[in-house]
Amino acid sequence: MKKGDHSTTRTWKVYLSGEIHSDWREKIRAGVEAASLDVVLTGPVGDHEASDLVGERVLGAEDSEFWRDHKSASINAIRTRTLLAEADVVVVRFGEKYKQWNAAFDAGQAAALGKALITLHGAELNHALKEVDAAANAVASTPEQVVEILGYVLQ
Repeated sequence: MKKGDHSTTRTWKVYLSGEIHSDWREKIRAGVEAASLDVVLTGPVGDHEASDLVGERVLGAEDSEFWRDHKSASINAIRTRTLLAEADVVVVRFGEKYKQWNAAFDAGQAAALGKALITLHGAELNHALKEVDAAANAVASTPEQVVEILGYVLQ
């Protein structure tokens, strides 16, 4: 390492949690690639229907919507818990359109695990997310800011 060079020599694992209805993950992926950051991006299953129906598809149909959702959430939790536990940084995106209780839960798990946490949302959610943001290391409002933060901490 040269004098003044503070680059890390490891691959960072970044878990991208939160809403699946916009292209924020693709923007972060493109920014990470453009900046040549040594980052592996992971996240939940991005196909909403597949995620919602995996329990019934694998374990059988349910008469109760509660048990259908419970089966799927339990199977999805295998992926989420594993990738959150392995992550160096967790980015949690809160969108404007839906209430993302799962995203808030992921942020809480990340905080409980002592993971570096970046929240990503617009200013209209500042008040609603004040406790979540207080646990975060950074609060970003654009995917580009997330990429800049990653670039800085990886240098």
